[in-house]
Amino acid sequence: MIRKIRFIIEFPIPEPEAVHYKSGRKSKKIEIEIFLFERYNQEWEMRQMNKKDIATIRKQFKLDNHLMNIREIFNVYVQKESGEIYHHASQPFQMLEQEAQELFLANFKKVLTGHLDAKLFELKFRRDVEDSTQTILFEGLRADTTEDWKEYMLEIVGKMFAHTVYEFDTMVTMIRGEYRKPTRKREMESEQGGDDEVYSNEFILCSLNKTDHPKKALMFDYMEKEFKSYNVFDPIINLDSPLSGFLFPAFNDHAADVNHILYCSGKVNQPDETFIEEVLNCEEITTAQEEKDSFDLILKEVMGDEVESRVISNVYEEIDKIVQENAENEESETPTLDYRDIEQILTVSGVENVETAKVEHAFKAIVDDEKHEIKASNLVPKAVKINTKVADVTINPKDLKYVKYITYQGKRCLLLEVDEEVVVEGFRLESESIL
Repeated sequence: MIRKIRFIIEFPIPEPEAVHYKSGRKSKKIEIEIFLFERYNQEWEMRQMNKKDIATIRKQFKLDNHLMNIREIFNVYVQKESGEIYHHASQPFQMLEQEAQELFLANFKKVLTGHLDAKLFELKFRRDVEDSTQTILFEGLRADTTEDWKEYMLEIVGKMFAHTVYEFDTMVTMIRGEYRKPTRKREMESEQGGDDEVYSNEFILCSLNKTDHPKKALMFDYMEKEFKSYNVFDPIINLDSPLSGFLFPAFNDHAADVNHILYCSGKVNQPDETFIEEVLNCEEITTAQEEKDSFDLILKEVMGDEVESRVISNVYEEIDKIVQENAENEESETPTLDYRDIEQILTVSGVENVETAKVEHAFKAIVDDEKHEIKASNLVPKAVKINTKVADVTINPKDLKYVKYITYQGKRCLLLEVDEEVVVEGFRLESESIL
C-alpha cells in the first residue's frame, strides 16, 4: 500500500523525502506531498472545506472500518464552577467495549454534522499568539508517546476552562487518529486502485459534552419479583448534543491545512466567540445568518422597502445559479459576491435604475470590512415564510414569482398562482373567476 500525506502549510519546513518503514514482513511506502506557501493569496483563501470534504471524514466514523484508525482516546472529567479536572484517562480506542465505541463514534459524527457557517465553521488561526493552540495541536499530532500527547491535550483543556464557567460537570473527549481515502476507485478489469494507493490524513478531534443527573424512576426487580425505586447518583455523559468541538487540521481536497481548524458550535448561528478567540486563538467569523441579514439590508438600501415578489424570486434564482454551477464544476473555491456581483444580479433580476455607486455605498455602509465578500451559499433560504393573521404560507424562494399581493373589492389579498386542482381535506375547491 502506498500512503500519500498532503500538507498545506504557511511556514517553511525542511523538504522531506519519501519515507520508508517496515510493518511486519511487508515494506510500506509513504509519499509526502507538501504545498509551501510563504503567504496565502486571495484565491487560496477562498478554498475551504466543503460539504463533500466533511462528509468524507464523517462517514468514516464506524465500527471495524479499515480506513479509519483511532489510535487513542483521552477523556477528561471537569467539575462545574471551579473548572478543576477531577479525573482523566487515556487508552487505545480499540480497547473500549463495542457499545462504548458505538456511543463515541456517534458523538464524533455529531461534531462534524451541520451546515457550514451555521453550525460548522472553518476558522483561521491568528498569527503571533503566545502559546498558540495551533502550535499545541500540531505538536500533539506529532507526539511520539501517549504521555506527550496527553500533556498537550491537557493544555487545551486548561484553556477551555480558563475563560468559561459551566453550571454542570463536563467531559472533554480527545481522539488522535488517521483516516484514509483511496486516490482512485478500484478498476474491475485491472484490479488496480482502491486501497493500493490512499491519501493518509492524521487528525485530532475534540468533543465537549455536558453531564446529566439521572431521574428517579420505578423499576421491577426480576430476581426478587418486586417493584423498587431506582436511584442512581452517577452522572450520565450526554453524548447526543455536544456543547462544542473541533477537528484539526482542516482538510481541503485530501490535503491537511494546519493553518485552519473546523469548529463545531453547540447551537445554530450561535458560535462561542470566547471559545473561538481565547481557546482556539482564531480570527473572528461571520455566521450565515449575519451574512443573510447584511445582504437583505443592502437590497433594501438599493431597492427600497417595497418590491414585487417576481423581483425577489429572480434575485434568489440568480444567486442559486451561481451556487449550482460551482457545485456542478466541483470547484474548491466558495462562490462569493462583492458589490459588483450584487449590481449585476439586481440588474438581471429586473430591478430598474441600478447604480454602481449606490450599490457600492450600501455595501460599504453595511459590511464592516470593505474587502469582505459575501458567500453566495448563505443567501438563498431553503424556504420563504409569509406570515399573516389568516394563514402562514411556506414556499420555495424560486416560486415567489407565483405569489402576488393584490387589492380585491377593497380588501388586501394574497394571490397564489397554481396549475393544478387544489384539494383540501379530500375535497376539490371550486374555482372562482375574479373580474
